Amino acid sequence: MLICQFAALRSPGEAMAEEGALTVVIADDHEVVRAGVRAMLERFGEVSGRSVSVIGEAGNGLEAIRQTKALKPELLILDVAMPYARGIEVFSEVRRWAPDTRIAAMTGMTSAGLLKRLIDAGIDGVFLKGGPVEEFVDALPRLLGGEQVVAAQVAESVDGASDQESLTRRELQVLSLIVAGQSNQEVADALNISANTVNNHRASIMRKLNVHSMAELMAYALREGLLDASRQL
Repeated sequence: MLICQFAALRSPGEAMAEEGALTVVIADDHEVVRAGVRAMLERFGEVSGRSVSVIGEAGNGLEAIRQTKALKPELLILDVAMPYARGIEVFSEVRRWAPDTRIAAMTGMTSAGLLKRLIDAGIDGVFLKGGPVEEFVDALPRLLGGEQVVAAQVAESVDGASDQESLTRRELQVLSLIVAGQSNQEVADALNISANTVNNHRASIMRKLNVHSMAELMAYALREGLLDASRQL
């Protein structure tokens, strides 16, 4: 497993890069995952003959944007389901403030719709957290060279997906709040939309996912990785 093999605790924060090193920021809301990624990079030691220097870590999406904007790393390793700003939002901001930074998205989600959204957004690399370590490391030279790299399991999932409509960004926001237990009015207030609009989004979500009750909706959302299941516990 990409993460679990390398879970050694390390202190987060910013560090000075070695001269000539590949500079990296690691963004994940779980400290043990950040430590595991750092240990993985340290174990392999070099990418294309260059040492690797982790110059920053972030535990949420806003911090990932801040660190990348300030440090301008060559590579951002990004969890796509973090608090405050999710993967595609972080990607958009990083492209704005650090256009030369390459982004490797790492996700535990296996929903073909969401994986396709990441690929279609133009994120430089898309990998599963449970994927082979060697696949990720071997892909880095191509990713850093300007190629979009999609892990084999991700490509298979997307290629094998049905033509089911993908949820829009707004529908994903509504879904997240609904399954978290918020009422229509609470969702409306949070997103600054009307309760009637929330009802319309809910109907569209259930139609697209082919579910007919809240119980089915929650089960589908957790099963398909549309939500970070750990935040529902």
